[in-house]
Amino acid sequence: MAAQYGNLSARLREAGDYIADNPVSIATRSLRTLASESNLAPATFTRLAHALEYENFEELRETMRDQIGRRVSPFADRADRLQKDAVDPQSSFLNRYAAATQDNIAALTAAIEPGRLEAVADKLAAARRVVLLGALGSTGIAEYTAYIANFLGDNWELGARAGSSLGATLAGLDERDAVLVITKPPFARSTIRSAIHAHEQGAYVALITDSRSCPALHAADETFIVPTDSPHFYTSYVATLFLLEAILALVAKRAGPRATERIAEVERRNRLLDEVYAR
Repeated sequence: MAAQYGNLSARLREAGDYIADNPVSIATRSLRTLASESNLAPATFTRLAHALEYENFEELRETMRDQIGRRVSPFADRADRLQKDAVDPQSSFLNRYAAATQDNIAALTAAIEPGRLEAVADKLAAARRVVLLGALGSTGIAEYTAYIANFLGDNWELGARAGSSLGATLAGLDERDAVLVITKPPFARSTIRSAIHAHEQGAYVALITDSRSCPALHAADETFIVPTDSPHFYTSYVATLFLLEAILALVAKRAGPRATERIAEVERRNRLLDEVYAR
């Protein structure tokens, strides 16, 4: 649906948005009930199914059921497999985990043309404001990125920082601004809606995810699909951190002497405020 979204009529987009926001209802409730709750005609859902190359709405519904069945407890399933994993004396978990993350980084590096990364760095470096979006498992990654980026300038903001309003952060965004989105399944509703909202306001949106089924895919000006395979029960963020650190380095390179002066000033004030341990 993300791939076809731009070609859908306004009414079919409404139906698509409803499906994306209510997967369990789509899988379990009648078409009549769905139509009533969404204020859309049953035929609209049927037309959407045809537009997405399904024979009928029931076939689309079966696809939703299959996806939900795979997503209900993916982390629990992986944890169970991890616990039952036979121990190979020739290959420790640490070695297998290291090999998997190295493969992820290698695959990501091979898939990204240098010009794409440079173009994203250009946009972020030139933006009036850069908003970072990341929730659930991506929260800490977004916070880390914001911490590093704030060495470079005060125009980087973390969306929905504790005690702040997400709406207030997104207010006033336009074509002069950029949004960097980090989201992976299960996708946080707030992140997806915010990315789409920022796109509709005209802001440049760069999306980092690990799935082409990401509901915000159609709203992104640039998308990086990051490999996350590993024997761990939870999604690996190693390659994601690698990508973000590379982007920040390229932004710093473009910032020039101004960034160097700011970094020195930040370090000076950290010592002045006794925020860092000094011998």
